[in-house]
Amino acid sequence: QILREKFCANQTKCIGETRKKKYQEFDLVVSSVTTKVKGVAQINLTGVGEVVWDEVDYSGPSQVKNSFFVTTNVIVTRNQKQGKCPEVPLKGRYCRTDQDCEKGACDQQSHGIQTGSCVKFDVLRKTCQVSAWCPIEMKSHPPRPALLAAAENFTVLIKNNIRFPAFNFIRRNILPEMNDTYLRSCQRGSDSLCPIFRLGDVVREAGEKFSEMAVEGGVIGILINWDCNLDRLMQHCKPKYSFRRLDEKESNKTLYPGLNFRYAKYNIVNGVEERTLYKAFGIRFDVMVFGQAGRFSFIQLIIYIGSTLSYYALVRDHTVLAAVIQVSIHAFILR
Repeated sequence: QILREKFCANQTKCIGETRKKKYQEFDLVVSSVTTKVKGVAQINLTGVGEVVWDEVDYSGPSQVKNSFFVTTNVIVTRNQKQGKCPEVPLKGRYCRTDQDCEKGACDQQSHGIQTGSCVKFDVLRKTCQVSAWCPIEMKSHPPRPALLAAAENFTVLIKNNIRFPAFNFIRRNILPEMNDTYLRSCQRGSDSLCPIFRLGDVVREAGEKFSEMAVEGGVIGILINWDCNLDRLMQHCKPKYSFRRLDEKESNKTLYPGLNFRYAKYNIVNGVEERTLYKAFGIRFDVMVFGQAGRFSFIQLIIYIGSTLSYYALVRDHTVLAAVIQVSIHAFILR
C-alpha cells in the first residue's frame, strides 16, 4: 500500500488508468449482415379493393449495404398506356393556346414530352399535351393514415456475423444456445439478445411513432455494438442493440421529407402493353455494426509501464517500478 501511495498521489486515478485496459491490444470488428422480413397485411386500394400483401410485395430494393426497405404507404395509378394526355399542372403551369406549348419540350418535372397542343385538363383549366404513360399520376400527397400501417407488426430476423482478425475470433448474434424453439418464441421485451425484432418496437425505441412515420417514410438506424474483452470467457462477448432515426423528419427543414420510390408492373391487354404504377413510401432500416475487442498483450503492458514511469519522471526509483508492476497486475486480475 505504501508503494502504491508513493507511485500515485491520487490512487483512484492510478488504478483507473490501468482499468482502461492499457495493457491490452485492440482490433476493430469486421462484420456481415443478412436480414429476413416476415409479415402479411391486407390493404384497400382505390379501384382494386382489398388486396393481401406479403413480403414479396412490400420489400423494396435495399438501396444501401446492410439495409432493408419495408413499404408502409402507396399511391397506385392503374391502366397506364403509351399515348397523349394533358400534363398535370406543375407549379401553376397552365396554357391558353397552342403557342404556349413548345413541341418537344420537357424538363425534370415533366411526365412526358410536349406535343405542342394546349388541351383541357379539367373543366376550368388547360395544360400542354404530352406524349407519356397515360393517365399521368395525379396524387402528390400520400394517404393518411398509411395504407400499410399494419407493417408495424412485421418482424425482421437479423443475422450478424462478426470477426476480429487480429485475434482470429469469430462470433455471431445468434448465440450457440439459441435453437429453433427459442427463435420462434423470443421477444425483445423480455430478452435483449433476441435477434428477431418487431418493426413497431424498433421505431418506438428510436423515439418515433410508427403510424406517423409510415405516412411518408424515413430511415431508421439499427446499431449493433460489440465491445468484447477477450481476456474473459467467450460467452461474455455479446451484442448490444440501439436504435435511432437517421433522416430529418421536419418538413420545414428538408425539401423532400420521408422516403419513396416508384416501380411498375407490366402486362399485355388486347395486344397493348399496360402498366400499373406504384409510388411506394416506406421505412429503410440501416443495420450498422460497430465494435472492438481487447486482449492482454505483454508488449502493451511494458509500453504502459514505461510510459507511466516516464510521465512521473521516477525511473531511478526501483520501488516505484515495483509499485507500477503491482498496480498493473492487480488491475489485470480484476479485469
